[in-house]
This record gives sequence, C-alpha cells and structure tokens, in this order.
Amino acid sequence: MLILYLTPEVWPYKRVGGLAEVARELPLALGALGHTVAVVTTKPRLDAQMEAGLQRLDVTLEVPVSWKRHQAQVFSQASGPGVTNYLIGHEHLFDREGLYGNAFGDYEDNAERFIFYSRACLELARVMGWPVDVFHANDWTTGLVPVYLQSIYAQEPLFAKTASVMTIHNLGKQGLFWHYDMPLTGLGWEYFTPEAMEFYGQINFLKTGLVFADMISTVSQRYAEEILTPEMGFGLDGVLRKRRDRLTTVINGLDYEAWNPARDPRLAANYSVDNPDPKAVCRQELARLFHLEQDSGRPLTAVVGRLVDRKGLDLISAAMEQLFDLGLDLVVMGFGEDHYHARLKELERLHPGRLGVHVGYEMDLAHRIMAGADMLLMPSRYEPCGLHQMQAMRYGTVPVVRATGGLDDTVLNHHAARPGTGFKFEPYDVPAMLEAVQKAVAAFKNHQEWRGIMQRGMSQDFSWQAAAPLYVDIYQKAQNYAAQRRRG
Repeated sequence: MLILYLTPEVWPYKRVGGLAEVARELPLALGALGHTVAVVTTKPRLDAQMEAGLQRLDVTLEVPVSWKRHQAQVFSQASGPGVTNYLIGHEHLFDREGLYGNAFGDYEDNAERFIFYSRACLELARVMGWPVDVFHANDWTTGLVPVYLQSIYAQEPLFAKTASVMTIHNLGKQGLFWHYDMPLTGLGWEYFTPEAMEFYGQINFLKTGLVFADMISTVSQRYAEEILTPEMGFGLDGVLRKRRDRLTTVINGLDYEAWNPARDPRLAANYSVDNPDPKAVCRQELARLFHLEQDSGRPLTAVVGRLVDRKGLDLISAAMEQLFDLGLDLVVMGFGEDHYHARLKELERLHPGRLGVHVGYEMDLAHRIMAGADMLLMPSRYEPCGLHQMQAMRYGTVPVVRATGGLDDTVLNHHAARPGTGFKFEPYDVPAMLEAVQKAVAAFKNHQEWRGIMQRGMSQDFSWQAAAPLYVDIYQKAQNYAAQRRRG
C-alpha cells in the first residue's frame, strides 16, 4: 500500500506537540509492515546540520492559491525502511520563527499557508506520479485534502483508487477563517454551506475534513466518546454523530526502541522492569540537573508538556504551595503561555531546591526527566491521547492524571484492592487533584507497593507494533468506502 502521511510537524524537523513524534513513529511502523510511506510536511527554519541532511529534488511544484501560483521546492530524506520524508519548501510561507504563530498569536495568513500546503501535498503526488492508495490527513492543517480529492482532483487518474483518512488529534483546534478566504481554496461557493465547509459564517478546515474523509479516526476510545457530546465536541459533535459509522479509534503508540530504559544512551544508568533499582541513579542525576535537593526522600514529580490551561497548568499553578506541603519536589519542562513561564520562574526563585523549571522542550532532557522522576503529574482538562503518561510508565515513572481521553484509557487506577499503574481523578478542580497526589505519596512511602506500580506500568505494551496494524485496517475500510462513493 502507498500511503501519504500528511502533517506540518514531524520530529526532528519541527515539534509543537506529540503529533510530531507520532508522525515519525507511525510511518516507521507501517514501513516495517511492508508498506511504502511518504511523509509530506512543511520545511521549517532548520539549523545547518539538519539542512545538510536534506536532498533537494529536481522538482518545482506549481501550487495554485486563488489567482496566484506559488512555486515550492521539494526536499527529501530517508527515515527508515519504506519511509521517506518530503519537505515542502516555501521561504515566504514557512521559513518563520514558529509553525502556527509566534508570541503575538497565530499568523494572520494561516489560511493561505495551509491551503497552499494541502494543495502542495496533492501536487507532489501528481508530479511524482504516485498512484496513492491513502492520503492520511492529520488535524485541521490538512483538512482540505479530502475535499480536494472529491473536487479539483477527482478526475486525476493517479487518484482513481485513492481514499482519505482524517485523524483528530485535537478537536479544539479547527482552523477557522473568515469567509473572504474562500476564493483562496480554489473551490466554488457551493462548498460554503453548513453541510460542507461553513461553520457559523466562517470556513472550518477541520470540519471540512470530517465531512469529506472516507474514514475518521481519533486517538483513544474515551476521547471518541467525549467528542460526540456538546460538552467536548467544540461545536462539531453534530457532524461527528452524523458520521459516527466512519469514526474509529487507535491509541497512539511509542517507539519502544527509542524509549527503552534498558538501552537509552541518554541516561545516567540503564535499568529494566526486572531490575529497576538503577533508576535511583537517574533520579540523582535529574535532581542535580535542576538544582534540587538530592536524597531528600521526597517523591520527585515531573510536569512535561505545553504550559497552557488545557494541560492543567491552571490547577498546578494554583496548587503549587499545597503540592510542596504534600511533600513533592517538582521539575517542569515545557513551553506555552508567558504568564505561566513567569509564574513558574518566580516560584522557582521562592522555592530553591524544591522546584526546577526549564522553559522549552528538548527531547534528550525529556528522556532524562522520565527516567529520573518518581511521578508524572498530568491533570489535563482534556487529552485526546497523550504520550507523556505512556513514556513515563515505560520508564517506571508513575502517572497521576485526570481521567479524561487517552489518560483514562491508558492508566489503570491503583487501589490497594485492585493494583494499577497510576492514580486518576475525575473532577477538574484542585481538591480532586490533590487527593490523587496524596494517595500517590502514601503509596510511595510503601516501597513494595510502589515497586509493584512501577513494574506494572513498565510491563504495558503501548508500542506502534501493536497500533500500526489497526491503521492498516482503517486504510482498507477507507478504500472500500471510497470505491462505494465512486460507484454512486
């Protein structure tokens, strides 16, 4: 099967969230199954070393956006067996500080940028002569690809048997733009209707993908149920309920070679589920890196990810003093809203030896944090899947999470009568979070109980080897639906 996997963020070129790791690891797992995968992404601003690893193809894409025709360069780099990354280069549109925006907000020309990118993905396949089996679109930035396949590119011979799959990683981000941008799409106004692209007077890129895709997937069963409700559907629950027969789920996976505490070269000591004791060396190293008190006997707790409200930073920020009172030391790594950066840095100054903060995201440091921490605190308001809790369990770090989306699906709540892999709470408030943390601290003080929780987490299988075949099934269903659609 020839699969075009479409997303503007792919590790190691650009990372905003966990989608970047998924966009690297899932294609590699599909390639290992014998499929051919072209990962088509944007070419962001890169350092000299990364630029040197790219090959400039002797191809120039002519991409129409309204009355203009943008020229795009194409760069490639092999990723693994059967997998090649293709980077769409356009200096004016993508050589920027951020992928979606900067410190002042989203870029004002995002409609044009991602209309161009969606069309460029299709033009690349056409120019390269690829008879694509499936276009796998991810989130709003690629939401126009399914409608293009059924309109402007419907008569393209290369796409005569092509299907589309739309994966929702975050329904809260939809790509909403004013209706005056409609001519940029190249589509007629007959598509600007409530049954197609229109959403309360605006163009909605994600809605478009959900309406026109042959199959829709999301990244946990709990999240699939949540987004069918008005409370969590962000206005698209009706669209999703109407297409419920096309909605399916696959929990995201991990690259179990890259995330392997027994062989991870970044760690101060390697350890395994059968021999977890060297993790203590990693803990000491993490405390040293963040200038925390070593050998305190207190559980070292990590917060990793975007520093924004939906990740629970409002709860953590409000409860920081109480978390210290419960006996936690904390390390925080992430990037997000400026007021959280400032608040955390001030708390770090006020609590030397108890709190360490790194504003930004570094993959090497992420591995060291997961290896060195005792707990991971992840109180998300909503979480479609989440990768950090799976990384934590792989490294014997016990997650304390809110029971939402993929956090609920992947973490088994620990009780004395029913041993689990972590601790969960339901209400989105500070008292519920603190109660779960208190239970975790109590378990931490019982060495045997804590060791059991660690080892059960390390024994879970969240590998892409388990998840990738499920995507192949989705692709095959999408092809069947596409064939039915063409027959009328």
